[in-house]
Amino acid sequence: MRVGAAPGFPSANPLAAPLLALDVAASDHLTLYDVTNDAYRDLTFGRTLHRVWGFTPDGCRLIITLGNNPARLYTTRLDGGDLRELVQYTGTSWSVWDAHMQPNGDRIAFTLIDTDGNGDQRHRLAVVSVNGGEPAFLSVTGDEHTPRWSADGQWIVYVSYETSPEGSREADLWMVSADGLNKYRMTNFNAGSVSMPRPSPDGDLIGFVYSPSPNNDQFWMIGAQPDALPTQLSYNAVLALDLTWLPDSSAMVAAARDMQGIAENRLWRIPLVGNADSDAAQIPVDAALNYLDYPRFDLGWLAFRSEYGLELLNMNDGAWRTLDNAANTPPVWSPAGFASEAACPA
Repeated sequence: MRVGAAPGFPSANPLAAPLLALDVAASDHLTLYDVTNDAYRDLTFGRTLHRVWGFTPDGCRLIITLGNNPARLYTTRLDGGDLRELVQYTGTSWSVWDAHMQPNGDRIAFTLIDTDGNGDQRHRLAVVSVNGGEPAFLSVTGDEHTPRWSADGQWIVYVSYETSPEGSREADLWMVSADGLNKYRMTNFNAGSVSMPRPSPDGDLIGFVYSPSPNNDQFWMIGAQPDALPTQLSYNAVLALDLTWLPDSSAMVAAARDMQGIAENRLWRIPLVGNADSDAAQIPVDAALNYLDYPRFDLGWLAFRSEYGLELLNMNDGAWRTLDNAANTPPVWSPAGFASEAACPA
């Protein structure tokens, strides 16, 4: 079943858990997919670029940005109603990107892109209440990116760029407390850059990609405490497209090219011990699927992109579904606290 317009609240056909949210290749609408009932709902908010970032902890509202330059941050009910703009900021030219909801909390971390009159940009790590308001800035250097909350919502990990003595722009991994009072540099590589910071679901580790040089990506992890030492998990050059964790934190899963001699991007289980160059194993998927990317796990399910199509694998019985939508960016699963739209407040 597909609903082409917002059905209003309460819906005669409320969505159930688990729920997938995605934005499509054209970026002109958002789609919600009810896995249990095989039901779709499309949401459109005018002639602008749509991007979905997540759900509020109860699963009853979507966190989205609308627009491109600028993009603004909103929440909305699952029926598309009660659209609320969140960030109140006095800059003259600014945009919001890379929003991430605090688990079981009430704040959203994001990158605020502020452009001055000369066209120079600052990328600053900020948080705002899910109810809206002025942002609180947690960084000052002006070149911070990809904020990700820890599983307990007490810390944010991110990457911060600096200019090396040789003049190159390079990023390391940082961690800041939710109140902004405690900040730690987690890595200090002599050259190259860190990307894709990914806190583990159990809160113990942070996975990331380190690139000594462009298109020379390696998988690493580090303990989620200030005095931890990073551990290298792979050594050969690959092209890492995406990185996530298994729900039980036993391993990471990467979308990568040129891994173990396989040129096409596949999904790889990156073990936390040993050498992934030899020990990583492919996630078993339909052999007919190509160009795999954006793996995202829910308990019992794996969603990922294949050639701009969205695939869904039941990890319990091996059953496949190909969803009739062209996926543009990583799909987002509803949180554990969501049971049904029917239980959501108006």
